[in-house]
Amino acid sequence: MSTVLVESPLSDDERRARLFAGELFVYAPKPSTVAFVEFTRELVREAFGDLDPETAQYHMPVEEYAALLAEFKPRFIHHPRCKELIRDLLIEHGADPEKTYFDVPRLRTSTSDDYLTSGIAYAFHPHRDTWYSAPFCQLNWWFPVFDIVPDNGLAFHPKYFTNPVKNSSETYNYYEWNATNRASAATHVKSDTRVQPKPQEEVELFPQTRVVAPSGGTLIFSAQQLHSSVPNTSGRTRFSVDFRTVHLDDVVGHVGAPNVDSACTGTTMRDYLKAADSTTHLSEELCLEYDEVPPKADAMLVYGASR
Repeated sequence: MSTVLVESPLSDDERRARLFAGELFVYAPKPSTVAFVEFTRELVREAFGDLDPETAQYHMPVEEYAALLAEFKPRFIHHPRCKELIRDLLIEHGADPEKTYFDVPRLRTSTSDDYLTSGIAYAFHPHRDTWYSAPFCQLNWWFPVFDIVPDNGLAFHPKYFTNPVKNSSETYNYYEWNATNRASAATHVKSDTRVQPKPQEEVELFPQTRVVAPSGGTLIFSAQQLHSSVPNTSGRTRFSVDFRTVHLDDVVGHVGAPNVDSACTGTTMRDYLKAADSTTHLSEELCLEYDEVPPKADAMLVYGASR
C-alpha cells in the first residue's frame, strides 16, 4: 500500500524523494489552487452556456459534446493565465520556480455512465505515464475543479509501483504520437482506435487507493504510479486539471522513480517550461540524454503550440 501524506510539511527536496519511492501527497485547497479552480470554472461555464457542466451530458448529443470539448480544451491548455496560475501554485507548495519546469495543463473530463469515454474524454485504463515517454523524474499534479466522490476520481494500484506489468509500451514513440494521433482525439467518439500502451496481462485493480479531495485540493504523485480512471457511476461529469513537473537537479542527476517495465521511445522532456518565466526550456543536450535513439531530423519532437 502507498502511504498518503496529507498537508505534509516536508521540503520540496524531501517530498520528491518520497514521491519517487511511491508515496502520495495531498494538500488542502490553498489560495493559488482556489484561484485556478475559479478561473477554470469560469471558462467551463462559459463553454457550456446555460447548461450545468456537470450534467450537460444528459442534454447534448454525444457528438456535439465531443465537438464542444475539442474547441474548448485547447483554449484552456494554451491560455496564458494558466501558466501564471501554475507558477503561483508551485511556489505556494514550496517548489523552486528557478529549478522547477512544468508542461501545459490539461483539463480532463470523465463523463458518467459511459456517455463519452474515448478520444477527447478518454477514460484511462491502468497505465503509468512512463509508458508514454515521460521521464522517471516526472511528478503529476492533479486537482478537481468541482467536488468529486469516490465514484468519479482516480484509482492508484500501489502494489505495482515496484512490480512490473507486462505491457505494450514498446509500441509507443512520443514523436510518432505527436505526428499522427494527438490531433485526431476529437474524432474518436464511439470508440478509440489509437494505439496506446496498455497492460498485456490482467491487472489486480484491488486493493486500490482513491484520494477524494475537495475542489482545489491537490494530489501529487510519481509518473511511475500505476493508476486509472475510476468507472464514473456518480451521475455527474468529473472535471479535473493536471500538469506535470520535473526538477532541474533531478534531470541533471538522472534521479527519479525506478523503471520496472517501460520500453517506450522518445521523450516528453522538451515540453517543460521553467516556472519562473514560463518560456525557458531545458537544454537540448539534457533532452538528448533521455532519448534512447537520437530523433530523426523530421521527428515532431513537440506537438503544435505546446513548445
